[in-house]
Amino acid sequence: MSRSDSTNRARPFWREPMVWLVLGIPLVSIVVGVGLVVVATRSGGNDAVGDQVQRVSQIQTTDLGPDQAARQRGLLAVLRVVDGAVEVLPASAGFDRAAPLRATFEHPLHAQADLQLQLQPSALGWRAPARIDNGHHWRVQLAPADGSWRLRGRLPRQQQAVRLAPALSSGD
Repeated sequence: MSRSDSTNRARPFWREPMVWLVLGIPLVSIVVGVGLVVVATRSGGNDAVGDQVQRVSQIQTTDLGPDQAARQRGLLAVLRVVDGAVEVLPASAGFDRAAPLRATFEHPLHAQADLQLQLQPSALGWRAPARIDNGHHWRVQLAPADGSWRLRGRLPRQQQAVRLAPALSSGD
């Protein structure tokens, strides 16, 4: 067999590296694209904020009225997690001490782990029996039943208290 015979003999297409590149790159990108679509559709509506938002063009808007009302009333509170209970201690005047409050604990990743508690008036503020997992952070929101005002805070992991304040500062 001469040298020219061996170079002219055709190899099977699957032994050509260029064929693997021409076919492999598009196939891999299709598989990765389908995987991304599956991951995106399984995540559901995982917005980082639990507020009801309205989409206007490409901007999301939310109602800041409750935050403004809390700021105007000068509301501040401290939320404590102690002895299997959640306590809210008012740090300012302006609260209706006879009305129950609603505390919402939003899990940072899983909405199904969110907690809502009805806090009843007590001698020092408001209280509800509850076990709160301190193994991760919580976004905490405090509001009356009618939602007329709202205080927010972040309870860090392994912490037992958080300062709750309006989301809007006095300069907004």
